[in-house]
Amino acid sequence: MNINWNAFVIVAVATLAAALTVVTLFSFAVRLHAASLDRTGPDKTRIRFAEYLCYTLCAAAVLYGVYLIVPFFHGKS
Repeated sequence: MNINWNAFVIVAVATLAAALTVVTLFSFAVRLHAASLDRTGPDKTRIRFAEYLCYTLCAAAVLYGVYLIVPFFHGKS
């Protein structure tokens, strides 16, 4: 049995990068939510928009990961 180490390293790096991205986006969203509680007016609106954008990007990354993992979503070839 041979292990393709190049493919293994690529998958490991991609997994680490994706996990760091999702955690960072979620952390930014939580921090922006806390910051929006202290603000009023246009600042609060901009911070809320950034918060929702971070949550949306986080959810999109997670859903894309699920899409890649679940074979049901891929067409039969």
